[in-house]
This record gives sequence, structure tokens and C-alpha cells, in this order.
Amino acid sequence: MAEESDLERTEPASSRRLEQAREEGDVPRSRELATCTVLLGAGLGLMFLGEGMARRLGHLLQSGMSFDRDQAFDFNLLVARLASDLWEVLLAFAPLAGLMMLVALASPLLVGGWLLSPKALQPNFSRLNPMSGLGNMFSSHALIELLKAIGKTIIVGAVAWMVASRQIDTMLALVAEPLRDGTSHMVKMLLTSFLTICGALAIIALLDAPYQMWHYANKLKMTKEELRQEAKETEGDPQIKARIRQMQREMARRRMMAEVPKADVVVTNPTHFAVALKYAEGKMSAPTVVAKGADEVAAKIREIAGENNVPLLEAPPLARALYKHAELGDQIPEALYTAVAEVLAYVFQLKAFRQHGGVAPQEPTNLAVPPQLDPLNDAAGAAGVMQ
Repeated sequence: MAEESDLERTEPASSRRLEQAREEGDVPRSRELATCTVLLGAGLGLMFLGEGMARRLGHLLQSGMSFDRDQAFDFNLLVARLASDLWEVLLAFAPLAGLMMLVALASPLLVGGWLLSPKALQPNFSRLNPMSGLGNMFSSHALIELLKAIGKTIIVGAVAWMVASRQIDTMLALVAEPLRDGTSHMVKMLLTSFLTICGALAIIALLDAPYQMWHYANKLKMTKEELRQEAKETEGDPQIKARIRQMQREMARRRMMAEVPKADVVVTNPTHFAVALKYAEGKMSAPTVVAKGADEVAAKIREIAGENNVPLLEAPPLARALYKHAELGDQIPEALYTAVAEVLAYVFQLKAFRQHGGVAPQEPTNLAVPPQLDPLNDAAGAAGVMQ
């Protein structure tokens, strides 16, 4: 059952899947929204620009009805006149054509956005497969498109019938009006009817756009197995990455353990923590942490230190403070200078005693460790607050 659930397309498409679909020219599109936008743009353009266009075309028609005798009998003059009139017609329609072109270019921004995909222009012979074509014809999406087409026809037809039925008396009355007034009245009536029908198309477009976005998202859904495979391809196999991190930790630990024999002293808790310090006078401004660890790592540090005759000093507060507040390779905090100075002084005296004899130095006690740097004090204070 788990394997079957992993093969079901229940997961939203990843960003990489969406990007690949976009590269292939596959984006959500609503033809109803694009058509409605262009038609509304044309209707509004006629509303605001139609009067100027009609006036300009009227003047052009009036001037075209009059020409002199030379133009009538000279073919070259006639062709030049026709070319001039054609240019005037193009200039008259240019504002409306420019507006419609601008609307057509802007409409894709509503759903899907602009897209220039070279892959979409490449030939795809799988689209010529008749079996896949039949499958698309009898798919649920094709059924929805059929129902949508029927619904669009019914809605637009009903709105057109309502508009026409309400204006029958007005259309019959146009016969009794003067030519100029009747023409103006008829144009306004047709334009109002056109915009009303476009309003019905807008309702269909507002329903179609969310459906197309839902259909696109549902089409690109992925299985859990596909998501895991994509994660492996993009980020690498988690098991391999975990193994690499483990190897990196082991290499870092080996490098750290190699520094323990070079340390001047190892401060211990005595069992939970161990911090190895080194100080080279003239080369370092302050002692440096060359190794540190807890529990098993601390035991290994103590073992290596014992094998290489590195002094071990039990100073639990100092060991906890160094482990908490000093990173590997960093100098010790300034607040611990005094305590570490006492430890190093003891270590140097111990080395001198081992080499030349004399009076054995005493291990330092009651080292000056600020209470706020000791994690044990912080834990105790926090426990007191909780109580």
C-alpha cells in the first residue's frame, strides 16, 4: 500500500518541475480570457475612437466620390489616387489596430505571462500519434472543454437574444429618423449590444481562468517517488551526503588529535570534558585551543596526552568554561586569561622540575573562573528559575 501511495500524483509540482515545463513552452493559458480581453479592448476602442474614425472615413469617402477628368483617363494618376486613399484608410484604422495589438500582447500577462520557448518551436512527432489523439479526445479535460463550449454558446446566445428582443422597437424606429441621426443612433445601439455580449464572455472568462490554473497545477502534480528522485538529482543522495559529512568529521577529528601531542597542557573535568591548550611565547598573543571534546572524544584526548607526556590538570570549572566559550583553533576568552596563566605557570614549573629536579610545584586550585562563564552555574541558575 505504501508503494502504491508513492506512485500516486498527490504532491504539488516542485519549482524545478515548473521551470522545466515553462522551458518546454507549457504554461497555463485561458483562451476565453484572451478572447474576451481583445473583444472588450476593441469595443472600448470603438467607443472612444469610433467617432474620429467615422469622421475621417466620411471625409475620405466624400473626397473619393469626386475626381477630375485627368484622373479618370490617366491610369498612373488613378493608381496614385487609390494608393493615397488606401494609406488614409490605414491611418484611420491605425489607432484601433494599435490598441488591439497592445491588448493582445498584454492579455497573456493575466495568466501564464509572456513566454518565448525555443523548445516549443521544435517538431514533436508524438503529437501526430493517432492513439494519443484519440485519448485526448475522450479525456476528462476534453469533456470539460465540450461542456464549456456548450455553456458559452448558451450564455452568449441568451444574452444576445435578450439584447435584441429589448431593442426591436428601437430598431424599427430608426426608419423614421433622419439619415445622420439614425446612423449615429444605430452605431451606439450596436456598440452597446456588442459590449453587453462581451460582458457575458467576461463571466465565462472569469470562470475559465481559475479552472485553467487548477488544471495546469493538477497536470504537473508529482508522486512522492518523483520528488525523492528529484531531490537526489539536485541535492545528492542523502545517504552519500551523510557519509561525506561523517568522513569530514572523522578527518577533522584526526587532525585535531594530531595536535594533542604538541599541546602544553590538557585541562579536564576530569571525565566529561578535555581541552588541550598551547602557547608559544612571541608567536601567540594568547593561549590557543588546539583540541577539545566531550565524553569519548575527551577520553581519547586524555589517552593521547598521557602517551605523549602532556600534563593533565583537573580543573572542572575551567574545563567547562573553555569547552563552552572557546572554539577549536581560537584564542581563549579574555576573561579566562588569569586562570589559564596560573595553569601555564604550573605547567612550565612542572617541566623544569622534571628536567632539573628541585621542589615539585603544587597544582593550582581555586582558579579565577568567572561564574557567568561556567555552564554548570548557568544550568543551576536556570533550574532555580524553573523551580
